[in-house]
Amino acid sequence: MLKTALLSGLASLVIAVDWLRFEEPRSGGGRSIVLAVLAITPLLLRPLWVRLAAFAVSALLAAWVAFSISPLALRPGGEGFFGPLGSRFSRGFLDFYDYRLPFDPAEHPRMHGVILIAIFGFTFAVALAVAARRALFAVVLFFIAAGWPATLLAGGNELGRGVAILAVTLALLAGMTERPTRLALIAAGAVLVGALALSSSPAVAKSAFLDWQHWDFYTRPQKAVSVRYLWDAHYDGVSFPKKGTTVLTIRAPQRSHYWRATVLDRFDGTRWLEDVWPESARERRELQPAPKRSRLFRQEVTVVALRDDHVIGASLPVTNDLGRAAAYEGQGVARVIGGLHRDQHYAVWSYSPRPTPEQLARVPPSYPRALTRPGRELDLAPGVTVPSFATAGRDARLSRLLTGRLLPYATLYERTRRVAGETRSPYAAAVALETWLRSTGGFTYSEHPGTTPGLPPLVGFVVGTKSGYCQHFAGAMAVMLRLLGIPSRVAAGFLPGRYHADFWQVTDRDAHTWVEVWFHGFGWLPFDPTPGRGHLIGTYSSTSRGFNAAVAAKLLAGLVKGGEVFGSDARSATNLRDRLRRNPRSGDLPLGIGSRVSAGQKKRTHSLLVFLFLLAAGVAAVIVLLKTARRKIRYLTRDPRRIAVACARELAEFVHDQRVPTLEAATFRELGGAVSDQLGVDARSFAQAATSARYGPPESARQAARSARKELHELKRRLRRSLTKSDRARGLLSVRSLGLG
Repeated sequence: MLKTALLSGLASLVIAVDWLRFEEPRSGGGRSIVLAVLAITPLLLRPLWVRLAAFAVSALLAAWVAFSISPLALRPGGEGFFGPLGSRFSRGFLDFYDYRLPFDPAEHPRMHGVILIAIFGFTFAVALAVAARRALFAVVLFFIAAGWPATLLAGGNELGRGVAILAVTLALLAGMTERPTRLALIAAGAVLVGALALSSSPAVAKSAFLDWQHWDFYTRPQKAVSVRYLWDAHYDGVSFPKKGTTVLTIRAPQRSHYWRATVLDRFDGTRWLEDVWPESARERRELQPAPKRSRLFRQEVTVVALRDDHVIGASLPVTNDLGRAAAYEGQGVARVIGGLHRDQHYAVWSYSPRPTPEQLARVPPSYPRALTRPGRELDLAPGVTVPSFATAGRDARLSRLLTGRLLPYATLYERTRRVAGETRSPYAAAVALETWLRSTGGFTYSEHPGTTPGLPPLVGFVVGTKSGYCQHFAGAMAVMLRLLGIPSRVAAGFLPGRYHADFWQVTDRDAHTWVEVWFHGFGWLPFDPTPGRGHLIGTYSSTSRGFNAAVAAKLLAGLVKGGEVFGSDARSATNLRDRLRRNPRSGDLPLGIGSRVSAGQKKRTHSLLVFLFLLAAGVAAVIVLLKTARRKIRYLTRDPRRIAVACARELAEFVHDQRVPTLEAATFRELGGAVSDQLGVDARSFAQAATSARYGPPESARQAARSARKELHELKRRLRRSLTKSDRARGLLSVRSLGLG
């Protein structure tokens, strides 16, 4: 008991000093001493039920000391204990990714509480291994407890800390070994030298095995844990971070839906802006058909690192469970009062119509007044509303509107007409523009595109540079559709992300914009003209994996005259199919649906788990090599008597590693009897051969020694077959035969 207290106390001292280095100014050590005592005391008590009860009390008191949460909160009618404890610990833990080290404990009490809990938890783990006299486990746990914080904050007396860690490690090994042999000391030294070399190797440090930024189990962004977006369009370039930050996790079906935050429904003549207008109940019924239950699906959204006030949901969101915490603005857009916060959970129900190309091809160009009146989805600039699709005399009316600062859009309109051709099908025009921008028009994706001086950004993009990112592609398609008189707007949010078992992981690099087009009887449907950035699930879109280019070309050929994508020429179907098959991927981002990351692009990331695995593998290799080397050295003799003794020692160590008790000075017959009794394998042949080699006449001793080694080999083979795989692995890695257990 005294040995447990002394060794555990010595280890806790080094652990506390290393963890308290994170604080500046340093807080007093009084609390850490109290927590160390609370961690060690339960392990000094007997029997087991008393120890368990004492640990429960110690854990409650540790939470009280660290986070000032009184155990009295557990009583009926109290304020609650575990809820506040979990909240303060999680907040404090995540604060380590927001603030630099060292930190002021007075300004960040939750972080200080996490430090104290770490001291308590690691001290208890080491003390538990010490009390069980498991030297190897105690050393490994102490190495993690004291070595991990040493890698989080460099500087200071690093040599002194290393010496202290080494000294305590040797004390643990010596203190838990009754009679440490010379080989045991050699083994301990080899393990320590290997571990220290691994910890201090420049190659290892360069690979970031000990870089705390790679050890966290929370995805740490480059600068801050919160990501904020300004959804209004801009066209002067975009920079995605090299390391993605998870902003949302969403439990939803595996179908890859786009996650919509808002819509940019106002075009000011230059760029798209968020200006959601609230629709009346009547307008809502006109614009969005009553969703069928079979097309409604639920998503559970968890906010990880997104600073925003929009309710994110699959396109097209219908309702949510936030109640009064969210305010509905219109057009399926809702805002959270006070904004989203980390770890917030909510559910969204979305409507996902999936019409076929045949159904949309039959939709007439009929639009409600809610979409065509000034200030709605046909505005090209403030006070400029274009006539709706396929109305009489619209070209003449439009030419009178495209004057002055809107004159460049006359060029864009002419380009739009050549692409879409003459058609009375809004769907034919929409899918033609989507296909042209994404696949067949010669456009490329670029995060830093060039500009065309003297032209509005989107006009210059289409008729000039043909290079841009999602805001260029989506913005241009929406403007071109409005020029044709088809109600359209830009939607903003995120690509589906990456699917893991039962949830989608959405990162900041999945931020995206696309187009929504209104169709009578179906409402707003998404289209995505950006090359290589995503795939919609609706087979009506050329971005869908289920889109059949040949069938679509044949279907629309009779509806389009003279278009660059679809037309009555039968060869256009073949050309379209071939061009879609050669869909360029030059614009793919390193992350995103359908994109690939080459071997040279993949960044190697390491974690604490990788480091621990390498450390464990290194220690295991040292143990196996030491055992093998010792066994081989013993047989470097021709003396049959020494060979017999070496065989007996090899067998004794084998059974000792299987935790079979044997006498220290047992005879060959006694050793064979112990093997037969404890492990159920007959060892009499080995015992007879070893006895003859050790005590027989010289003329027969050499042959007996060879027989003893042969019998030992056969005996160990039968012993291994009688053991389970876990027992064999435990024996292989056991340090009992090395004098360390």
